[in-house]
Amino acid sequence: MAKARNPITVSGAYGIDETKLKALGVFDATLAIDTNLFIDPMLLQHSSHKEFRVLGVKQYTNYFKKIITLLSKSQSKNDVAWKAAFKLFDFPELSGTCLGYGAGSIHGSGWGTELRQRAFDVAEQIIALGIDDPDLFPLLALFEKDIGSDRISDMVTNIIIEAISSFNERILGELKLKGEVFTLKGIQASFLLNPYEKKRSPIILLPRDILRDLPIAKDWDGVARAARRNSDLRDRVNQNITSIWAKKTKRDKSRLKLDVLKSKEAFETLLAAIKTVSGKPYDIESDPEGLIQWATKGQSYAQLHPITFNHRKVKKLVDAFSVVREIVQQFKLLLENCGLNKELYKSDKKPKHESTSQRLFFAVAYSYCKANNVDISPEVDTGNGKVDFKFSNGLSERVLVEIKLSTNQNTVSGYSAQLEVYKASQETMQAIYLVIDVGRMGKKDQELINIRNEASKAGHPLSDLEFIDGTLKPSASVRKPGKTNRK
Repeated sequence: MAKARNPITVSGAYGIDETKLKALGVFDATLAIDTNLFIDPMLLQHSSHKEFRVLGVKQYTNYFKKIITLLSKSQSKNDVAWKAAFKLFDFPELSGTCLGYGAGSIHGSGWGTELRQRAFDVAEQIIALGIDDPDLFPLLALFEKDIGSDRISDMVTNIIIEAISSFNERILGELKLKGEVFTLKGIQASFLLNPYEKKRSPIILLPRDILRDLPIAKDWDGVARAARRNSDLRDRVNQNITSIWAKKTKRDKSRLKLDVLKSKEAFETLLAAIKTVSGKPYDIESDPEGLIQWATKGQSYAQLHPITFNHRKVKKLVDAFSVVREIVQQFKLLLENCGLNKELYKSDKKPKHESTSQRLFFAVAYSYCKANNVDISPEVDTGNGKVDFKFSNGLSERVLVEIKLSTNQNTVSGYSAQLEVYKASQETMQAIYLVIDVGRMGKKDQELINIRNEASKAGHPLSDLEFIDGTLKPSASVRKPGKTNRK
C-alpha cells in the first residue's frame, strides 16, 4: 500500500495564508493523503460559487439527461443508442482533488469495468420505469454495495470538470499564483502543481460548500427517517416501499431494490424522500469527525512543545528506535498534559475514529523529525493503523508504531499478531504498540501486559507496549494526577 510521507496542506506547500483560502471559500486539502470528504451533487445548486451553482449544475443535468434520452431510445442492449449511453457512463478517478478513502495516498480505484456495468444496468432499469430525473444517479449508492460516496464524487468530478477548471483559474488569479496547464477530460486549464507527487499531477482546488463527509442518500435508514417526519410521504412509502420498515436483520439491498424498482411510483417516492433531507456541507471549522485539522493541530502542538533528540545521525536500528521512543514519550506528554487529547473527541465527548489519533501522531512525528533534521522520516498508512519510520539511507530496517484506541475490539488480538510480524521481519524491525485510553478499556490493558510477559518468558520477540491516558480531564482545579505507564 502507498504511504503518505508528509502532512502538508495546500496553504503550507505554497505559503498561502490559511485565512485567505477560508475567505475565498476554498478547501485547504492535505496533499499527500486523501481527506474523507466528497463532492455531493445535491449541494451544487446551493454553492455560493457561480461556477458550480450555474455552470456545474447545467453540466451535471445535461450530461445525465443525455444518458436518459439515449437509453429511452434504445430498443435493445448493444444497439447504437445503448452503446452511446454506456460510453458516457464512464467515470475514472481524476487524481488531484485529494478526496476519498486513499488511506496513505491521494489515489483511489475509480469505478472499474465490472462495477460500471452493474451500476449502468440498475440505471437502465430505473429509466425504463419512465424516470427522467438526473438525481436518480447518486441514488445508485443505495442499490449497489460497492458504490459509495467516493465513487459518486468521482462521477461528479468527471462531469463538471469545466466548472472545476473555471473555479481553479479564478482562485489562482485571486491568490496571484501562476499555475501550470493540465488537460483533464479534454479541458485545458491552469492548476497548481502537486510537488509531492512523483508523476506530474495537478492540485484540484474545490469549494468548501459542496463537500460532505457522507452523502444524503447514505443508506436506507436515512430514507426511512425522512419518511417518518412527513405524514404524506410516510403514506406514500407505506403504499410503495413496504420493505423499508423491515427490521435490519431481515433487510438487504437486493430486497429493497426489488421493492423500489417495481414501479415508477415507488422510485418517485424514494426520490421524494431523499429530497426532503436537508443537505448541508461538512462543518470544516468544527471538524466534528476529525477529518481535517489533525495535520495543522499536530504540527502546531509539536512547534509549541519542541524537543531535541539525543540522536541526529541514525546509523543503526537501535539509534532509530531511540528517536522513535522519544517521539512516543513526547506524544504521550502532549496528550496527557498539554491538551492534545481534546482532538480525539467529538463535541458530544464520544471518541473520534481511530484514524484521527494515527494521523495526529504522524503529524507530530513528522514535525519533530523535520525540526531536528534526523535521518529517518515517518510514513503513515491509516488503512492499517501503522506509522513506519524508515532510514533515509535506504536500509531495509525500520521502526514501526501501531496505534490502537481502547475502544477497538481488536486491540488485544492485534498485539498478539505482532509476534508473527516480528518473526517474518528477520530482525529488521523494531516496533511499539501504542494504546490510547479513551474509555472502555476494561481489562484490555492487563491482558496486553500478560501477553507481553508470557512472550518475554518464552523468549519470543514482541513489540514494546506503551499506554497513554487520553481520557478527557476535569478542570485543572479538580484534576487528579494522570496515569503512569502500566508495569
